[in-house]
Amino acid sequence: MMMWRREFIAGLGGAAAWPCVAGAQRRTRLPLIGVLWFSPVLFPMADFRQGLADQGFVIGENVAIDFEFPPQLSQLPAHAAALVERHVDVIFVGNSWDPVRVAKAATTTIPVVFFYGGDPVDHGFVASLSRPGGNVTGVTSAQEGLTGKRLSLLHELVPGATTIAFLGTMPYVSRD
Repeated sequence: MMMWRREFIAGLGGAAAWPCVAGAQRRTRLPLIGVLWFSPVLFPMADFRQGLADQGFVIGENVAIDFEFPPQLSQLPAHAAALVERHVDVIFVGNSWDPVRVAKAATTTIPVVFFYGGDPVDHGFVASLSRPGGNVTGVTSAQEGLTGKRLSLLHELVPGATTIAFLGTMPYVSRD
């Protein structure tokens, strides 16, 4: 079968264009984590970086972070909405239950991962600890249910104690 000159030139031109087409493919964007936190001073940056690194993520190389630090509680919804508008892949919230509540209200599709000391079931963020459901999940240090058990244990250890003191810290909560 004979190949005509135009067909040959067209085929050659098409073949020459392949490297240009392949080179023009756009680089996909890095996964974007949105962080909604009350204060940059209170954000555990070293632990956050280490946790990401433990999972193989390096900020700026294979993951990007978008921080939102609203100075007042009333500004939380606007900052959560800004993260949603920037199409972050996940929203990480903490410090107290307020950022969790606001992030949950801002989106039903973007995963919201929380870290706070409250009870996410009592606050209505998740259906249960074992099966959170929805787009909200996370880690809590909720220990409200252990107070009675601790007092009972203290009473067994020191039956004559009449006064018990508790020393702890409270997370920073901005009030308007």
